[in-house]
Amino acid sequence: MSEFTRREFVKKATAATAITATTLPVWAIPEKRDPVKIGLIGCGGRGTGAANQSLTANADAVIWAMGDAFQDRLTSSADTLKNEQGDRAVVPMERRFVGFNAFQQVIDSGVDMVILTTPPHFRPEHLAAAVKAKKHVFCEKPMAVDGTGVRSVIESAKLAKENDTNLMSGFCWRYAPAMRATYGHLLGGSIGDIRSVFATYYTAPLWTKARKESWSDMEWQMRNWVHFDWLGGDHIVEQACHSVDKINWAMNNATPITATAIGGREMREGPESGNVFDHFGVVYEYEDGRRAQLHCRQMPFCYNDNNDYIVGSTGTCTVNSWTGSPEIVGPTPWEYTGEKPNMYQVEHNELHDAIRGNRATINDGHFMAQSTMMAILGREAAYTGQKVAYNDALNSTTHLGPSKYEFGELATPPIPEPGETKLNR
Repeated sequence: MSEFTRREFVKKATAATAITATTLPVWAIPEKRDPVKIGLIGCGGRGTGAANQSLTANADAVIWAMGDAFQDRLTSSADTLKNEQGDRAVVPMERRFVGFNAFQQVIDSGVDMVILTTPPHFRPEHLAAAVKAKKHVFCEKPMAVDGTGVRSVIESAKLAKENDTNLMSGFCWRYAPAMRATYGHLLGGSIGDIRSVFATYYTAPLWTKARKESWSDMEWQMRNWVHFDWLGGDHIVEQACHSVDKINWAMNNATPITATAIGGREMREGPESGNVFDHFGVVYEYEDGRRAQLHCRQMPFCYNDNNDYIVGSTGTCTVNSWTGSPEIVGPTPWEYTGEKPNMYQVEHNELHDAIRGNRATINDGHFMAQSTMMAILGREAAYTGQKVAYNDALNSTTHLGPSKYEFGELATPPIPEPGETKLNR
């Protein structure tokens, strides 16, 4: 691991992610001056929602440019944003870009910040380009789908820090007031030394899209991106990474040394289901002997649950993410009773505060890369059926996906077979 990785990943987490700035950074855009020009890269539902929240956070912001691989997604997003935000979201045709290079065209169009919400496979390349151009970034989770991508993200986070530009992750629970208060109590010792964490993410399958005759193999897979490991990383990486991030948070961002896992696909069927698993069970082992467990699945007609059960030396904590009502049981019982604003909106409020120079620069690189890598580590342990070391997965030569991007033939990736699938060294 690089020195940056070692240094940043062992820093202590704090309940609050930013402090008030005492001086105005050189890059800050002062209040009541030029509008913040936002570039939206990835115009699906999450991207459209993030753009809407970004405009809500700053009355002086505008959507300056938009980019997507598909024209219909861009047009739908543009129409939605116009209906919800009016003229500030009207993007002229010359700043609407379509295709695999649309991300670079958005970055080069004169924007101040970008929202990265394409399928995760493309995130490392897009993040690297945005940071190199010294743009402020909202980077949706997960940040990569393989160790090769995570290594790129680590370097981008380092460069953003050197540039003093903002880099905010889409790990939204870190911006939820209830969660900040809870993990602040936990890391402050309210249940003693944290011994173990058990996290669940049991939910139903996500959407699928039937193939149209006009779609090439590449387009068909991209339209169903959550079901192909090269595009989304599998659901442990794309969805349950939120639970992985909360494990990481509770463990004070300590790096696990190994993971052992089980996984497979029992209830997925049809070509649109791609090559991903529908269930995982992972055990993360830490250098001091502690262990954390994650169970996640996407199966219909089954019990759903999204909880974190944290055990300390003097008490326990249950975090129900869907209800947002954490509770600590121990010598000093505690239950969150404060306000519960929309955490997605809180993210963008704080990002725009930082862009305006009203708070310190935000850089989530110290945890966003590690939480993504932990999810990938769990997947690799399940895919291979082996105990996999964190550093081996991080430094793996695996690069999921095609060598070039074009709308044409593309074979469906094989379904991984534990005991047969190998980790590339």
